[in-house]
Amino acid sequence: MTMRIGVLVHEQGSTVDTLVERAHAAAAAGLRSVWLGQHFGWDALTAAAVIGREVPAVEVGTAVVPTYPRHPMMLAGQALTVQSAVGSRLTLGIGVSHPHIIEGQLGYDFRRPAHHLREYLDVLMPLLRGEEVAFTGSEITAVGRIGTEPTPSPSVLIGALGPAMLRIAGESADGTVTTWVGPAALENHVVPVLTRAAGEAGRPRPRIVVCLFVAITEAADDLRTELAGRFGAAGGIGSYRAAMEREGVTGPEQTALLGDEKTVERLIGSVFAAGATELVAMPVGSAAEQSRTLQFLGALTAR
Repeated sequence: MTMRIGVLVHEQGSTVDTLVERAHAAAAAGLRSVWLGQHFGWDALTAAAVIGREVPAVEVGTAVVPTYPRHPMMLAGQALTVQSAVGSRLTLGIGVSHPHIIEGQLGYDFRRPAHHLREYLDVLMPLLRGEEVAFTGSEITAVGRIGTEPTPSPSVLIGALGPAMLRIAGESADGTVTTWVGPAALENHVVPVLTRAAGEAGRPRPRIVVCLFVAITEAADDLRTELAGRFGAAGGIGSYRAAMEREGVTGPEQTALLGDEKTVERLIGSVFAAGATELVAMPVGSAAEQSRTLQFLGALTAR
């Protein structure tokens, strides 16, 4: 089985130079893509442009840029700029984020996120194709086009976990990028809902990009306990909680792929067997464990 594997480089607490160094390390290990999250820190798309210019061996992606704070015309211009800068190696992952961020921190109305996303894509996708839009919706108005030289549209993925968002991703985008979703939820929920929606819309088979913690370690139980302390609260966030219930777990640490090389290879294989088209590894553990994990993943990709 061919395994397409990339790595998420954590931008929080790092300099941009450090992000580039981590991307070089991923490329040297043989990984095919480097992904960045978007939090309240470095801008993911700007960092992707820098990495894509400095590390030409990898594709770059965002997982994910929240939609509410960026008008789709502004995001289209930014994404096409990055796409041109990196030689058409960008995957644009976007998502609606969560109520405690969009309402609690930014003050936007989060009552109709699926409706918001549909309107957003009705504007964004044609703009990325170089088309002109004249759109007036209940939440978004957009008139005009992006005045750049012709540039191939980046692949667009939606951070989708629930059925409504997965249907939108299948109908209007190129697929989904998930976080902390394991094989059971993939096979029984994400893959069938997404592929059915894409098929009914006459779109190609969608990409299913899965982001999970990964570590080659001799201390899997200790590391899982550490992850529970750092990230366990995510199990209380609505969309994550529902996804984890479908997986039969209560926290993101329980979806982590941890253990020796044989164990992790088996766990990764189960993710692809469940329908993932790509794995984005989020290396965890000590610096030595993370380095060992990168080398293992690169070797696995090369098989």
